[in-house]
Amino acid sequence: MKHLVILLTITGFLLSCQQDKAAPTTGFPFHLPKEKPDRKMSAAMERIYTDYAAPQPQNNELFSQFKYTELEGFDYNGHDGTISRRDPSKILRYNDKYYVWYTHRQTSTPPQGAEKSNDTIPSSDWDLAEIWYATSEDGFSWEEQGVAIQRPNKPSVGWRSVTTTDILEWEGKYYLYYQGFMEASGKRGDDCPVAVSYADSPDGPWTPHNEIVIPNGAEGEWDQYSIHDPYPLVHNGKIYLYYKSDFGEKPHLVRMQGLAIADDPLGPFTKHPLNPVITSGHETSLFPFKQGVAALVYKDGPEHNTIQYAEDWVNFEIASITELMPYAAAPYVPDAFTDTKDGRGITWGVAHFINVTSNWKKFSSKLVRFDCDLSQDLHDPDMKKHRVVHKPDVYYRQGLTAKQRKRILEGS
Repeated sequence: MKHLVILLTITGFLLSCQQDKAAPTTGFPFHLPKEKPDRKMSAAMERIYTDYAAPQPQNNELFSQFKYTELEGFDYNGHDGTISRRDPSKILRYNDKYYVWYTHRQTSTPPQGAEKSNDTIPSSDWDLAEIWYATSEDGFSWEEQGVAIQRPNKPSVGWRSVTTTDILEWEGKYYLYYQGFMEASGKRGDDCPVAVSYADSPDGPWTPHNEIVIPNGAEGEWDQYSIHDPYPLVHNGKIYLYYKSDFGEKPHLVRMQGLAIADDPLGPFTKHPLNPVITSGHETSLFPFKQGVAALVYKDGPEHNTIQYAEDWVNFEIASITELMPYAAAPYVPDAFTDTKDGRGITWGVAHFINVTSNWKKFSSKLVRFDCDLSQDLHDPDMKKHRVVHKPDVYYRQGLTAKQRKRILEGS
């Protein structure tokens, strides 16, 4: 028995030595390394270390889900299509209140299309509109304050409609940039340049500059017709104003984002030579983040439903991919105008839902609050969940059209 124990001990020792000398495993580690491993990897594995801030979404500060809450304080006349609020500005904090500006249409009829439009009948949801504003103490309940920017008399910029505004605070003054339409939307497209008004207080009164500050591009250039969604931030002591343009012809319309830079809020603005700087998205929504700037890129283009980041404020890369992003997101950005070198990010804002009744004959839009965790100062695990289960009605609302169903049944 004693000899058997000695033999088993020696055998175990020899096997142990052989295992120590065995070749190391060559497969990828069972626990995903936080840092990029020094090994040859597939393009997909390279990407999660080179393209994203963290290999797992829950650890990526520029990844978030979005939660939505109905706002209190706004009347929509039963959503009959005669009142619409859409395209909000960034949220501004002033005298212990939050301020938001937005496109406000109140017309005798819902939109009727370009051919039926006239001086009182709107062609689109944003035609014959003005810019109104509201204030809030908590970001949930709002009190509408009324008009901020009226439509000027013809032929001034914006005589047909003033829409899609955004706010800038600069050296103690306030500037509202907005689209100024000189014809009904849809006559050729959504053609318009950018105008600006200024005031000593967010409550106005607002003085129109009465000049185009971001002109359309030259004939044949990508932004020759549309300069939409002006969005100013302060960086390197200058105004960085991002904007969208629609270029190409329907049904192959393309939407991308450009950048114009100025030393003075009234211009002149110089368009960046690398424009367009973002190849997707619709309404432009950005915020300083760390040394650079982040962008919510949704709706249109090959890189929609992404959050992108540019350390140099020009060359954007995809930072994360997400879902149910806010339309026309207008975040509360506390350091939007501070020329920060360490942007803290965002946690909430206002957006819009369009055609809320799904009735095209009563087309109108409404403002809504969104919350998220795209901030260095917040850690909300519920916002970082990347496997969100939606209720069945969310999917059923994306159902087949009658035409699609007929095609399928006839082909079966």
